[in-house]
Amino acid sequence: MKKLLALLLAGCMAFALCACGTPAEPADDGGEAAATGDTIVIGVFEPLSGDNGAGGKQEVLGMQYANSVCPTVEIDGKTYNVKLEIADNESSNDKAVSAATTLISKNPSIVLGSYGSGVSIAASDTFAAAGVPALGVTCTNPQVTEGNDHYFRLAFLDPFQGTVLANFAKDELSATKVYCIGQLGNDYDQGLLNYFKQAAEAAGIECVVESFPENNSDFNSYLTNAKNAGCDAIFAPTSISYAQLIVEQAAAQGITMPMLAPDTWDSNVILGAAQGKDLAIYVSTFYAEGGDPEFEAGIKEWINADATNLANNGGNDMLAAVTVMGYDAYFTALEAIKNAGSIAAADVMAALPSTTLTGITGPIAFDDIGDAARDSAFIKTANCTNNVWDFVAVQGVQ
Repeated sequence: MKKLLALLLAGCMAFALCACGTPAEPADDGGEAAATGDTIVIGVFEPLSGDNGAGGKQEVLGMQYANSVCPTVEIDGKTYNVKLEIADNESSNDKAVSAATTLISKNPSIVLGSYGSGVSIAASDTFAAAGVPALGVTCTNPQVTEGNDHYFRLAFLDPFQGTVLANFAKDELSATKVYCIGQLGNDYDQGLLNYFKQAAEAAGIECVVESFPENNSDFNSYLTNAKNAGCDAIFAPTSISYAQLIVEQAAAQGITMPMLAPDTWDSNVILGAAQGKDLAIYVSTFYAEGGDPEFEAGIKEWINADATNLANNGGNDMLAAVTVMGYDAYFTALEAIKNAGSIAAADVMAALPSTTLTGITGPIAFDDIGDAARDSAFIKTANCTNNVWDFVAVQGVQ
């Protein structure tokens, strides 16, 4: 079983604990790792296509930048190259197992991912059977880590996120009735609908809940239902692809009621859909730009220097919270490997519960379930005129 909550040693550990200098400076190992030929594989289990492809690409960017900053790690005086092996789970629970199996064949010491709870849950048994630890980055459904010893995560959980947004709806939007919509059969959407509804009703907010089928593209009838029900706000915990359609169709209908959304909506794709429109969009997320200017300058320079990176980030250098979480996940993996003193997956798994460090998104430590000890979320709002996310507040749960 996972160990009891590791005591958080905030301030005691520098972020780049891989002998690579500062996190914003690429390493120079003098060719030692290349000369030895020894390599550690970190698997990357992420959606690069499908409904969550845009978010998955941004999450991977954070890992790739971290790898460029710190491409080696030293264990017992020996320097190893760190190689990222990436498998596209296609945002599909049905494809998740084959992607996980592909990664296992690469003999990873640890796997990072995924963006998306459903695919993480679907692949969990594959990682467990292989004895490989997995570190979820922004998958937020409690089932990812429940009842197992091998899956850990950096993100806050949906019960927390749903409650944060319900409290925001009541305290800041004065909402008394909220229209809630998500994809039918989607673990992430349905979980958040449930947690939001529980918290909202406890706060005296009435909820009208509907679900749409997979591959739906017309949300006009759902949005009309929200208006006809006399709702004060819309809560839509959906993937980016559906969110973009909801935003565009809400604007076309002239809907002005505020829209609330979780971390999946924290994307420049959503800003692009909302640009120039009379909309109020609020999201809960893991990081807000401006939190670490030195880090942001480094990663933006890296993104802008490569056309593929720029395209994978949606065509500009706006920094998504999932990218920063991907960066933190890479360094958490390296620290677990160092703590293990070994590249063996079993040893890394044993070292994860007591692994701590201070990341860009804050202190990182794990509780007895394997979840990150996070107690706050950033609330941001879409500035539809300037095409940026404006910081609103850091909000927790009372």
